[in-house]
Amino acid sequence: MNLIFLGAPGAGKGTQAEVVCEKYNIPAISTGNILREALKSGTEMGIKAKTFMDAGKLVPDEILIGIIKDRLNEDDCKNGFILDGFPRTIPQAEALDAMGVNIDKVIDIEVSDERIVLRMSGRRVCEKCGSSYHMQYKKPREEGVCNQCGGTLIQRKDDHPDTVKDRLSVYHEQTEPLKDFYLKQGKLCVVEGQEEVADTTKLVLDTVGSL
Repeated sequence: MNLIFLGAPGAGKGTQAEVVCEKYNIPAISTGNILREALKSGTEMGIKAKTFMDAGKLVPDEILIGIIKDRLNEDDCKNGFILDGFPRTIPQAEALDAMGVNIDKVIDIEVSDERIVLRMSGRRVCEKCGSSYHMQYKKPREEGVCNQCGGTLIQRKDDHPDTVKDRLSVYHEQTEPLKDFYLKQGKLCVVEGQEEVADTTKLVLDTVGSL
């Protein structure tokens, strides 16, 4: 069972990918993790990627795809895998097809921009111990103070509303067209993200279980 998980930043696709990964004992492969592993192991593609990363440039698609191809050839992918965060663009998806990688289904987790902004901008993290809170869903006992250690709760830059909106804009421009790409291939399965993570998880597991 070879799957791709799609969804806007903050839609929770990473969390859902991990659940499916554990249930079906297949690896969840994220672009960030692949790059870190390739750099650490010093593979040919990893070394090529490092030259771009050290220069502060994006890793070209052909190198990134080469790294993914190497990863998918490892033994733990024989029974299937989940790609989380790749492909991000139509050219990457076309390259994946050209590489001969068979994708069974693409799970798209749909959450409105408004809910994502609310969800992400409400996050707070303790600058001392790293405990996480949410101003709507998981409030601290005392505003701005960590329940665990009494440290100050801060909003990370990535969770600032303007940053979230910028990331969503990039997603809609570059990644959202993948939905039509995979719809035309008959592979797209849409899951409506729910208020409760557990409810979304049930829908995702039901969808995957029906494949």
